[in-house]
Amino acid sequence: MAVSAFSRNGYFVLLLALAAWLALAAVPGAAKVFDPSHFKLENGLEVVVIESQRVPAAVHMLWYKVGAADEAPGQSGVAHLLEHLMFKGTEKTLPGAFSDLVHRNGGRENAFTSWDQTGYYQVVPKALLGQVMALEADRMTGLTMSPGQVETERDIVLEEWNDRFGQSPGTQLNQAMSAALFRNHPYGRPIIGWRHEIEALTHENIRAFYRRYYAPDNAVLVVAGDVDPAAVRALAEQHYGPIPAANNPPNARPQEPPPDVVQRVQLHDPRVSDPRWRRLYLAPSYHRGESRHAYALQVLSEVLGDLSVGRLAKNLVLYSEVATVAGSYYSPSQRGLATFYLYANPVAGTSLAELEAAVDGEIARLLADGVTAEEMEATKRRMLAAAVYARDGLSGGAHTLGKAVANGGTVTDVEAWPERIQAITPEDVMAAARHVLHPNRSVTGELLPKEPRS
Repeated sequence: MAVSAFSRNGYFVLLLALAAWLALAAVPGAAKVFDPSHFKLENGLEVVVIESQRVPAAVHMLWYKVGAADEAPGQSGVAHLLEHLMFKGTEKTLPGAFSDLVHRNGGRENAFTSWDQTGYYQVVPKALLGQVMALEADRMTGLTMSPGQVETERDIVLEEWNDRFGQSPGTQLNQAMSAALFRNHPYGRPIIGWRHEIEALTHENIRAFYRRYYAPDNAVLVVAGDVDPAAVRALAEQHYGPIPAANNPPNARPQEPPPDVVQRVQLHDPRVSDPRWRRLYLAPSYHRGESRHAYALQVLSEVLGDLSVGRLAKNLVLYSEVATVAGSYYSPSQRGLATFYLYANPVAGTSLAELEAAVDGEIARLLADGVTAEEMEATKRRMLAAAVYARDGLSGGAHTLGKAVANGGTVTDVEAWPERIQAITPEDVMAAARHVLHPNRSVTGELLPKEPRS
């Protein structure tokens, strides 16, 4: 069980999803990325099936279209705490029985919470798919949770909070920057929740969240592996089909006002030995803001941030030697606005002010001179070739398609990703850069050792 986004698990899940999305894109003549089947049950459950006969196993992944950004004010952390409680048994299934079945048969399972979704998945021998589906469908509506279980899991979550947030200055800086960037949208609060609000969550808070959001018409099922789509459909109809739709209206989230302030966050901590520099820009996603820039921003992130040949790595690490590492990151798949993320760590003897001036110099040169056609083509070739073998894995496609569909995208969007990236021009990249790389859209963060007493 894990929290996504800036956390280590979320970072690697996003990388995995991106890699899988690119799978087979560089194969000459490849018309499809995953070539999935896609259908919807009468109760609203969307089902995606990805066939792969490479391994006699199956991934069963259920995505709920709800995450930390859907929590009521004052109840941060309820989505993640409910994720923990989903493993505590149902009216039909004893606590631990579901997990025991998976592990006894050599499978593995996990769950995750992000701002936009909560997911549960199992990797099992394909013969076990029907049993796993029956158990997951059962806990969609039959979850039992006692006040004692809530207290026990709350203590576990608070320990997780201490490990991942309370004891990590880097995570604290990231969170402070997010809170500054997202002044009104719930992306500005931590996925795991604020500690004082986790402590105040009640049994009824969690039960109400479960009843409101855990329903087939608010979920996406992805099954991948050595499976037959018709057989998967029959199993889904058998186990999920009888569950009635909730028919709840979509959750309305507050949106961001136009960005208009240059912001800076500075954190001093005695545990910090090596300073770090970070910057977040408010950026469009596939689903919010100036979405026409999303694909070009993905290319821009590679031009700037590839750790081997990106401009930041070449010019700040290799040539001028002011940084030990420098790069960028951008993922446009979330439901709300996204962030375009720059980072750099200075070499010994270089101040953060000097490092920031070097980063700003690279951005200024980019905006003044643009990107070359040769640079663009090399970048796109890397993007399309990076994950040519990713489809060999079982879980990558399930992560990618599940996240895309749960966030309001389509199977067609995923399948068309390579050709949309290939169509991006230098002019598209520069239009996106001019839109996003503006000081008023940014928060700059500095992580420093504790200030000496004067």
